[in-house]
Amino acid sequence: MTTLEERTPTLDVDGAAAGRRGSPYAELSRRIKEAGLLDRRRGHYALAIAALGGLLVAALVAFVLIGDSWWQLPVAAVLAVVFTQLGFLGHDAGHRQIFSSRRANDSVGLLAGTLLIGMSFSWWLGKHNRHHSHPNQVDADPDIGAGVLAWTPEQAASRGSVGRAFARHQGYLFFPLLLLEGLNLHVASLRAVFARGGKRHLTETALLLAHFAGGLTLLLLVLSPVRAVVFLIVQQGLFGLYLGCSFAPNHKGMPILSSDTHLDYLRRQVLTSRNVRPGWMTDVVLGGLNYQIEHHLFPSMPRPNLRRCRPLVRKFCRERGLPYCETSALRSYALAVRYLNRTGQTKTQPVAAM
Repeated sequence: MTTLEERTPTLDVDGAAAGRRGSPYAELSRRIKEAGLLDRRRGHYALAIAALGGLLVAALVAFVLIGDSWWQLPVAAVLAVVFTQLGFLGHDAGHRQIFSSRRANDSVGLLAGTLLIGMSFSWWLGKHNRHHSHPNQVDADPDIGAGVLAWTPEQAASRGSVGRAFARHQGYLFFPLLLLEGLNLHVASLRAVFARGGKRHLTETALLLAHFAGGLTLLLLVLSPVRAVVFLIVQQGLFGLYLGCSFAPNHKGMPILSSDTHLDYLRRQVLTSRNVRPGWMTDVVLGGLNYQIEHHLFPSMPRPNLRRCRPLVRKFCRERGLPYCETSALRSYALAVRYLNRTGQTKTQPVAAM
């Protein structure tokens, strides 16, 4: 095992801001722009939106035609996949990947995220932007804040005896807990929109209420109460699991930075991110999030361009002596589980495996 500093001895950085002229990141950005990889891909997104819209309509038609039957459970699974893919679309809109207009991107995010999924787009966007600014940094990244799971030994040690016992085996509970992630997103979204004011939040509140009212009405019109509850449990459970499994490989088990760590933009994003080896199926299933290093370096890069960006970033990292972490999906999950268990069992911050 090596420390964070030992793994990057030859990195040429000056601690400059991301875009300072002459900085490593500025040089990488120049190469990426010259390759045209920041150009919009409106045709790709038009096809993606049409395909997702068609799949959603087909699933809803099947739901109505099948009626009050246990054969609705496969429909629930399909809708879990559709919801997650809509989440990927909202993610891209939040990063301004689809349109140059902020309003147009926000409209897609509100439609896909708030109305169709039932998740506050503005709440998620604020949280996600903080994560991108300080990935895996204590007291700055909300994704590793104190919660059910302990991301640092200090978080585990601050708990009572029951909490510490849970933390020692929390890695094995990580994926089962993801079954509740859909519910968690809904609750957090409702809390966020009701706690804020303003015209935008009134809009989001109306969209969220329309989502829950419309969804529950449709469920109870077609299914008996028991089947409606089971349908909802299956759909939301699989949605949370799929969504969580798509984000889990990206940073879980990568180095955790202390609150007083100061790294330049390039180093901070690369050292805390992990890619999953690409392939056309992997790219579709994970919504392009398997190119996590490239995405964190260039958040506004359209999803289909990340595949072409990858070899340029890998080459640049080799030139700068900067580790580029990429592995299989299964290994990334194993690393996350092992890291979580070790976090709950040690008194000092465990070093993540690359």
